[in-house]
Amino acid sequence: MYGEVLREYWMYRELFYFLAWRDVKVRYKQTVLGIGWAIIQPFLSMIVFTILFGKLGKMPNDGIPYPVFYFAALLPWMYFSTTLSTSSNSLVSNANLITKVYFPRMILPSSSAVSGLVDFSIGCVLLVGILAYYQMSPGWGILLWPLMIMPLVVLALGVSMMLAALNVRYRDIKYTVPFFLQIWLFVTPVIYPSSMVPEKFRALMALNPLAGIIDTFRASIVPEKPIDWQLLTGSLLLTVVIFSAGCAYFRKTERSFADIV
Repeated sequence: MYGEVLREYWMYRELFYFLAWRDVKVRYKQTVLGIGWAIIQPFLSMIVFTILFGKLGKMPNDGIPYPVFYFAALLPWMYFSTTLSTSSNSLVSNANLITKVYFPRMILPSSSAVSGLVDFSIGCVLLVGILAYYQMSPGWGILLWPLMIMPLVVLALGVSMMLAALNVRYRDIKYTVPFFLQIWLFVTPVIYPSSMVPEKFRALMALNPLAGIIDTFRASIVPEKPIDWQLLTGSLLLTVVIFSAGCAYFRKTERSFADIV
């Protein structure tokens, strides 16, 4: 299955590139600040989280400055949530294209997932500036930061393909995704550290594939914070399962997209 998917991506690579670049341009079309929103959104979110949950809520931060603590988790979370919001509606919003020409339908949610990496990369540059401001020097763990982008993208794409395929038949998905993401935020260690979760609930937290990924993103920039390899391993395994299930369901249903979209 994966070999066939890769061959189709390669055959239609120019269309894939075009759609991904189109998503980037459309996102900031006719905006005053343009690509600057890629900096403003995570930065303002970091400030709000720092004030509400850090200064006022006194949330544990594992000894990390609150702005660094929240920004390191908000970057991957915002990529994930934005990708799900856009990719889950990618088939319906491109109905005219689907009904007129043939191409691998998987390109549509995939292009949204790839275009989101532009904002993520810009946010990473801002993170470097925040680390410099607090005079923090990451250790060898920083090498994991770029490596963790792959499972983050794969997880986002796996969930997106499932939701996009379901959205073609059940338009309730468009209204379900925002609520779904709100719940997912609170069960993921973004607002709080994973060390805050009691031992008896850690098994439940491990069922969230995003938990280990975001926890590793945060730990990779702080030399004193150990990486929870057990939690990360569980997240990676679940990511593979979710991506395989999403890909299989998408491939099974894509022949009917043009008829019912």
